[in-house]
Amino acid sequence: MTGRPLRSLGRLVGLLALCGLSLQLYFLLRIVLMLVLAPQSTTFQRSEIWRLATEQHQVLWSQDSVPAEQISDHLRRAVIASEDAGFVDHNGVEWDAIEKAWERNQKAEARAEKINAQREQRTQNTSKAAPAKVTPKVVGGSTISQQLAKNLFLSGERTALRKAQEFVITFMLEAVLDKRTLLTIYLNNVEWGEGVFGAQAASRHYFRVDAGRLAPQQAARLAVMLPAPKAFEKRPGSAYVIGRAATIAARMGAVELP
Repeated sequence: MTGRPLRSLGRLVGLLALCGLSLQLYFLLRIVLMLVLAPQSTTFQRSEIWRLATEQHQVLWSQDSVPAEQISDHLRRAVIASEDAGFVDHNGVEWDAIEKAWERNQKAEARAEKINAQREQRTQNTSKAAPAKVTPKVVGGSTISQQLAKNLFLSGERTALRKAQEFVITFMLEAVLDKRTLLTIYLNNVEWGEGVFGAQAASRHYFRVDAGRLAPQQAARLAVMLPAPKAFEKRPGSAYVIGRAATIAARMGAVELP
């Protein structure tokens, strides 16, 4: 490849690089703005509003951002204990946790493939319809900072490019904002049920108290819900939630707050 085609390719590569750099600058400026103005919404929240409007033709929404001092320390400790025990010490990414999650996911996918192959083999010898395929349960190793990066700016798709962008934004967040601010933004925007976002809305919805007045056990129960709030919201007092909350509550005393 010589001459004009090579120059065209070079211009295209340069243009793509410039677009990529501009996008990173956009993310950085948005994060710097958070030093003086808390985000009013996240990409995930806007996608949820669209989903509710198109699927249910109504948007029942509850969110009320509050200052850091109006969020109970019990909830801060519970969320750190449950979601990211090394939050105050790491630089945004826990590489060991990511490696362990990858290994667990590989094993889960292998088990699912084996079960599906066995079921398919059995159905070939019968007239029964093939059963639904087993879907492996995927676990994540994301820190609070990574979850915040994804919810603020990115989609939920699982691709290498999206994950790489998540890492970049995570390091930007950690470089610009202190840990206390990161945790406050996270707690004010994280989902706690369909249309329920943030600590204040969750506290009022599930316990009829403000976020600053949560008791340790209440805070622990909210923390349990975070990985899958839509799965727990209909049974927030289930045996699993209560049992897991007791474990989290026992860990809360050792949690260092930012």
